[in-house]
Amino acid sequence: MPSSTRMQKPQRKTFRRLKKPELALQTTTLWEYPSQHYGVGEQGSKNYQGATPSYVIWNLLSRYTREGDTIVDPMCGSGTTLDVCKDLKRVGRGFDLAPAREDVVQADARHLPLPDQSADFVFIDPPYSTHLEYSDDPRCIGKLDAHGEEYFEAMEKVFSEIFRVLKNRRYMGLYVSDTFKKGKPFIPIGFKLFELLSQQFKPIDIISVTRHNKSMKRRHWHTAAIEGNYFLRGFHYLFIMKKEE
Repeated sequence: MPSSTRMQKPQRKTFRRLKKPELALQTTTLWEYPSQHYGVGEQGSKNYQGATPSYVIWNLLSRYTREGDTIVDPMCGSGTTLDVCKDLKRVGRGFDLAPAREDVVQADARHLPLPDQSADFVFIDPPYSTHLEYSDDPRCIGKLDAHGEEYFEAMEKVFSEIFRVLKNRRYMGLYVSDTFKKGKPFIPIGFKLFELLSQQFKPIDIISVTRHNKSMKRRHWHTAAIEGNYFLRGFHYLFIMKKEE
């Protein structure tokens, strides 16, 4: 076979340790953060699977909330949202089926122990199908495969609960990714959830957040993606929605 038609080997990638960027409001619909946390400390835990970059939450709260506002995170994980709230002098209310710390209240995102219209902003980073094991609780939405309808039916109930607790003319943000597993069909979770959200909320904007994590730095993952002719998930959607009754 002539050399010009041979399958080219993937070039060896060199990954460097990236510094934490300065905090600044983003002005385009493409956000790229090279680190999980900002500042000298951490927001949430770097060891928590599926943690949200704290820069994303910081930007949302800086734009759409004020000091003293009540911020609700129905799937709070390791508490990233609560730590950003402290930095910005907001009142954070975090809930999770498997609380990782004392200031996170145990609750199902479909049944939040909150009064109607009590939140000034809601942020949620839900499971994206069954990629991660979040808890042993059988109610966990992360146990529902997005190849079936149960996942989307559960998320529709979560969105209805968010609509209930959110004040009128206030905003929410959903951080989510699509799902792909080798040998299974691609599922555009982002598009499907956006459609569900749009049935209750007014769309404000769609942000693409470039992913940077340890998994994306594994060279054998990139080699396998080329050999298997598929793509690694390189970005998250960030949907910004508004409640208008």
